[in-house]
Amino acid sequence: MAEFTVRPARTRDVRRIQALLEPFVQRRILLGKDLVVLYEATQQFLVAEDSDGELIGCGALHVMWEDLGEVRTLIVADGWLHHGVGRAIVEALEENARALGLSRLFCLTFEVDFFTRRGFEPIGEQVVDPDVYSQLIRSPDEGVAEFLDLAHVKPNTLGNTRMMKRL
Repeated sequence: MAEFTVRPARTRDVRRIQALLEPFVQRRILLGKDLVVLYEATQQFLVAEDSDGELIGCGALHVMWEDLGEVRTLIVADGWLHHGVGRAIVEALEENARALGLSRLFCLTFEVDFFTRRGFEPIGEQVVDPDVYSQLIRSPDEGVAEFLDLAHVKPNTLGNTRMMKRL
């Protein structure tokens, strides 16, 4: 297996991120994202490339609150699974989170074992104090609604586990 690098995404990567995402949307593992949403989130993404410049993975860090972020859209191409790509992306996202002053990371995942090995633990329903909850509930972001475990996103989260890591 060739080497790979992890770097910040650029706008020219966005269509490749969407192409990487699409098979997972078809398999109902991840929710689809409109191209405009991906472009708007370019600065949140890191990408992994092989030595030929092929996109083999990606992940995003979304800030939710002063101490809280979410690992989103973590994808590794099937041929690169179990070669350290996902681990490298998550470690880089954690570095970014620390640099931003975040102390907790959330994820919503089917890959419980992967995230458990990285220090994430399943969480219950009430993980923020009522004042923060009252602010977060105002967010139009579906990921925030999934974090809060709101009823209107339950169909999106069936089978997923809500997990948290303290940095």
